[in-house]
Amino acid sequence: MERPPDFNNKSLLMQTEKGFKSEVINIVKLTAQEKLFQIRILGSCEREKFTFLPGQFVMLELPGCGEVPISISSSPSNREFIGLCVRKAGKVTGMLHRLEPGAMVGIRGPLGTHFPMQKMVGRNILLIAGGLGIAPLRSPIYWVNEHRSEYKDITILYGVKEPGQILFDYQFEEWRKIYDLNLLTIVQNPDENWKGKVGLITELFEDISIDPEDTFAIVCGPPVMFKFICAHLADIGIPRQRMFVSLERRMHCGMGKCCRCNVGSTFTCLDGPVFDYWTVMNLKEAI
Repeated sequence: MERPPDFNNKSLLMQTEKGFKSEVINIVKLTAQEKLFQIRILGSCEREKFTFLPGQFVMLELPGCGEVPISISSSPSNREFIGLCVRKAGKVTGMLHRLEPGAMVGIRGPLGTHFPMQKMVGRNILLIAGGLGIAPLRSPIYWVNEHRSEYKDITILYGVKEPGQILFDYQFEEWRKIYDLNLLTIVQNPDENWKGKVGLITELFEDISIDPEDTFAIVCGPPVMFKFICAHLADIGIPRQRMFVSLERRMHCGMGKCCRCNVGSTFTCLDGPVFDYWTVMNLKEAI
């Protein structure tokens, strides 16, 4: 079978070592491990220069401590601040979680490839997230809301291990009613207060109707879920070229210099993090 052309346009990428001085203006505690940082790039001219597309990421620097790659979790049209959802998982992220509003940080980017939202115009979009994967999906969710008339049905499937790990649940009703989309959630290990569905995220497919000839899929979450989700999507007839995944979990420097994110000859931070599944289906990171 002939390989389809690569959708990534490298001319759209802004990969630079120059960063933006920025200020943390608000911090929202989401769970015991995740916080949403709203960060304003200082200087009106600098804010106007910072433009990104859904799926791109930045390098977030804490001076004197280090930097980490974080997917942008806010609307591309928002010029006041960018949202970054940070999980406390190491030295730098642990220090970030100790910050308070008013702290100064550095932003380098935006970096990486993006979800091809323009290619999805006039089609149904299925967004599938596992755990922290809902964070990078917020940007395409904002995008489709701001261009709602250009898309057909929008469906979000979101699965986590435990109810306490659900992120952004305070926005769910807004997404359903105002954004005019269908949102289904599921947990693997419920507590006594959970009233929703229990099981694996693939079980949510039983509750939706998909037109495979007219649907694009975006999948974000632990790489282990890609194999099962994308296999199911292929089984129902969605071409792998119309499935898009984000492989961001091993990124470190954002410039292809440290080699921590390379999988074979592919550098996630340079060639991704967004790929069509056809391109990466045989890479270790995606199976």
